[in-house]
Amino acid sequence: MERKVRVRFAPSPTGPLHIGGVRTALYNYIFAKKNGGDMILRIEDTDSKRYVPGAEEYIIDALNWIGISFDEGIVEGGKYGPYRQSERKKIYKEYVDQLLVNDKAYIAFDTPEELEKARQEVPNFQYDSKTRSQMRNSLTMPKEEVERLIREGEQYVVRFKVEPDRDVEVNDLIRGKVTINSNILDDKVLYKSADHLPTYHLANIVDDHLMEITHVIRGEEWLPSAPLHVLLYEAFGWQDTMPQFVHLPLLLKPVGNGKLSKRDGDKLGFPVFLLEWKDPTSGEISSGYREKGYLPEAVVNFLALLGWNPGDDSEMMSIEEIIDKFSFEHCSKSGAKFDYKKGIWFNHEYIGKADNVRLALLFHSILLEHGVTDADPVYVEKVIGLVKGRADLLPDLWTQADFFFKAPETYAEKDVKKRWSEDTPRIMEELIGVLEGIDDMTSANAEKIVIDWITEKGYHLGNVMNAFRLAVVGACRGPHMFDITELMPKEEVITRIRRAIEKIKPE
Repeated sequence: MERKVRVRFAPSPTGPLHIGGVRTALYNYIFAKKNGGDMILRIEDTDSKRYVPGAEEYIIDALNWIGISFDEGIVEGGKYGPYRQSERKKIYKEYVDQLLVNDKAYIAFDTPEELEKARQEVPNFQYDSKTRSQMRNSLTMPKEEVERLIREGEQYVVRFKVEPDRDVEVNDLIRGKVTINSNILDDKVLYKSADHLPTYHLANIVDDHLMEITHVIRGEEWLPSAPLHVLLYEAFGWQDTMPQFVHLPLLLKPVGNGKLSKRDGDKLGFPVFLLEWKDPTSGEISSGYREKGYLPEAVVNFLALLGWNPGDDSEMMSIEEIIDKFSFEHCSKSGAKFDYKKGIWFNHEYIGKADNVRLALLFHSILLEHGVTDADPVYVEKVIGLVKGRADLLPDLWTQADFFFKAPETYAEKDVKKRWSEDTPRIMEELIGVLEGIDDMTSANAEKIVIDWITEKGYHLGNVMNAFRLAVVGACRGPHMFDITELMPKEEVITRIRRAIEKIKPE
């Protein structure tokens, strides 16, 4: 009987969720939805020394913002809980003891100083079948001494006993069959008496088995640990329920070689976190995609195509379309360059397609930042509809539309020099008279009347219209001029022209 697909995303609360981790969560989510399966959020907080306050809440908020939902987890609950590894100590201890009883693991008392000494004395030292006999552990010490040391409270670790000279096969849905000889594996620490917590390796195997995980989808950096996990499944006798491994390609630097890092984002000016993060220790603030003005669906579309392609020329895809087209057969084995400029392009396209009402709600906080507190919602929506096609990021909406809410206080010097002559004030006074006589200020009607007046008077069309724009906008920029005057109250348009006549003094 085929098992129901069950995947998990298991971040560690050691800081903000990196964009690479977000992509891993996204692929897990897409695969689960594609196959009618369940997705679980599990928190790997067994590394107590690296725990960062607020990181867990940040992870949940970030995934909520991007639209990744869970069927089970630390928020939703479920029959396989608890879903925080620090709350599963008793469970892990049972399985540690089982490995010890079955001679699949052993207790080691080596101090950090003793391990450092071994590294200095033995080139490329690793704790394995060749070196374990020279170390201080339950394989080299009398049973009574081991029991005495434990009784007296001496700290120890439990190490997995890797058998030498064995080819370990890892079957990966992206990379195919990967074979690794056990001689290159060290006897990994599985449990630490100092905090009574397991390490990543044991906790994940036990949790994946007990939570009936069918597919482990994670980053390429975890591929070296896969052979050990295969051996652990065998040590417990769980071969029949071993999940299918999927190791995703790395996200690479936009420029140069190597893995994408926060430093790359800082250098080139793009975020590597979904939400803004303030380091609780240093106070350093790192930017986020949300605060920079990205739409979550644009980030999803962008991330989905980093390491996967739909098999056709599709680029703009909803999450439903991505789910429908998704398969690991179209995932790349090599790393994916993080083309952040492509991410900006996606956002530009999504802003252009977005509903005006939604954008106006998102724009509200930007208006408040600029002191605009009383804008009519309907007016804001119409303005957004006029300028959204020019915006890459949400703050660009203000850059493109600021003059709709605040009259210009200064005028672009280069435009004044080019577009405002000695005759301009007189012509602008005439234009005021023309505008005052227009009852229907819809774009097409106002444009016809004004253009007919310019033609009749024999004025230069470009000079008049650019001076008109300069007076109303403050610079020669913005949407079609008569689309602007259709939205803006006629009295406001005329007031701005009069102010420009008074204030602009060309050299």
